[in-house]
Amino acid sequence: MKVGFIGVGNMGSALVKAVYDSSAAEQIYVSDRNTEKTNLCSESYKAVVSNNTEICELCDFIYLGVKPQMMASLFDEISPVLSERESKPVLVSMAAGVKLEKIEGFCKSACPIIRIMPNIPVSVGEGVILYCANDYITAEKLKTFTEQLGKAGELDMIDEKLFDASSALSGCGPAFVSVFIESLADGTVACGVPRDKALSYAIQTVIGTAEYLKETKMHPSQLKDAVCSPAGSTIEGVKKLEEGALRATVSNAICASFNRTKELGK
Repeated sequence: MKVGFIGVGNMGSALVKAVYDSSAAEQIYVSDRNTEKTNLCSESYKAVVSNNTEICELCDFIYLGVKPQMMASLFDEISPVLSERESKPVLVSMAAGVKLEKIEGFCKSACPIIRIMPNIPVSVGEGVILYCANDYITAEKLKTFTEQLGKAGELDMIDEKLFDASSALSGCGPAFVSVFIESLADGTVACGVPRDKALSYAIQTVIGTAEYLKETKMHPSQLKDAVCSPAGSTIEGVKKLEEGALRATVSNAICASFNRTKELGK
């Protein structure tokens, strides 16, 4: 099993690590205009530094880690090579907003395609990877794909019509959570706690709360109510969050990201 990566930026290199850790590839090939990134993959994950054409000639699975606006030009380069292959490779696209039908059009041949949206925590094995596939994907190929990324975190197959909305949460969410963690730390610093301690407490509080909700399957509102004592300090803080329209702001952020993702796919 040869696995290739075209584009090894932050997300692409995180998936290289996942495939390497899974031992699901006989050999990994990488290409990117940034030689520092390909060299790092070579040093860290024993990847062969290659080029787009060679990857499309040799690999059984090809991960496409390029931006949505670069997909057309990439396929101008690689579609002739893909068309010549009798045994088509599986193409795995992580281009935000670019639907399976559009990728099939770029491809100009009947290639099996998986569309994914990973998030940055895949680099530490705690990510979310949403995926959907076209009709050329067999159950066997899908099983191989999930084995390749099994070390990256939680994988979930969803209907493509829900893909962009779901990825607005899983893909963009780490940035929103980071803003929230930083805000928790800022408030704690304002109350006199040193920055390093405040940030450490904020991170662990978010980790612990998320793990608690996951393990107990408790609804967030139940946990909030359990922590808020009558006339206590927590409910006073929650009141301020409500006054600041935290819920509406976060919800609007998801919707804005969703709408932008749809624009990128046009």
